[in-house]
Amino acid sequence: MLYRQLGNSDLNVSEIALGSWLTYGVGVDEKKSRDCLSSAFDCGINFIDTANVYGKGAAESFLGDALQGRARDSYVLATKLFFPMNDTDRGLSANQVHKQLNDSLRRLQTDYVDLYQCHRYDENTPLEETMQALTEVVDSGKVRYVGFSEWTAPQIRAAMEIPGVVSFVSSQPQYSMLYRVPEAEVIPLCAANGISQIVWSPLAQGVLTGKYHKGHKPPLDSRAVNPKMNIFMDKWLSDELLDRVAQLNPIADDLGISTTQLALAWVLREPNLAAAIIGASRPEQVLENAAASGISLDEATLQAVDDVLNGCYQS
Repeated sequence: MLYRQLGNSDLNVSEIALGSWLTYGVGVDEKKSRDCLSSAFDCGINFIDTANVYGKGAAESFLGDALQGRARDSYVLATKLFFPMNDTDRGLSANQVHKQLNDSLRRLQTDYVDLYQCHRYDENTPLEETMQALTEVVDSGKVRYVGFSEWTAPQIRAAMEIPGVVSFVSSQPQYSMLYRVPEAEVIPLCAANGISQIVWSPLAQGVLTGKYHKGHKPPLDSRAVNPKMNIFMDKWLSDELLDRVAQLNPIADDLGISTTQLALAWVLREPNLAAAIIGASRPEQVLENAAASGISLDEATLQAVDDVLNGCYQS
């Protein structure tokens, strides 16, 4: 496993991070979840990403229990806030920043998180209020660094222009061979300002593993057939797209790697990227994904990928 510095922080994170969206505490049973976490540590993953809204606290509670007994400085722990936790608790107001952080720390059974992220931008709260509250939780020692997820370039610039507040070190956008929107504005802006990318869905909800095939039902043990985990998959399962993804298999075969590892190595080629978040439901998936760390793709391979997916990805 290789490690990269996370923005202008002193955190060195594994290139592959273990996420918990739709999986731990939600769609994967506890034993398999614990096995996945153990496998992640065994292969050098030190970066665990979650959010308060994942399972309405269930993912954080699972991690809080499962991480007990591990030295706190042996892993980097990240969580988020923004989405509704109930009818009244939502957004990035100062009250919510403090309240949701304290709730997350209680569920995670820790005194601090290494990275606290704004899960989306809050149009209903003054940005100055949010940034001041984030500064306060960093000053308190409950948070080491802060980041954001799915903010636009103008929103990022606006935060950087506020004087006397904490600086962001990370951005968490969706990014994959099939979704390249951050390349236009977000990645260049962040690269110029000490903000690293931690990307989610680098395998496009598992479609880029090559396990789904045109004209065939999804595997019985796949995310696509799990009603707790497949709620965002429809856009990735068209026959045309599955046919294009199948054409990536020979490219991966020629390199002696899996299509999964090809897709992860593709996002890791980006210098501004610190980590790609995986969502594994079985330990063997963790191991396969982790093996993508350190794979270097040459220009001919990158061009071959673009030729296959031309017209099928969002940019």
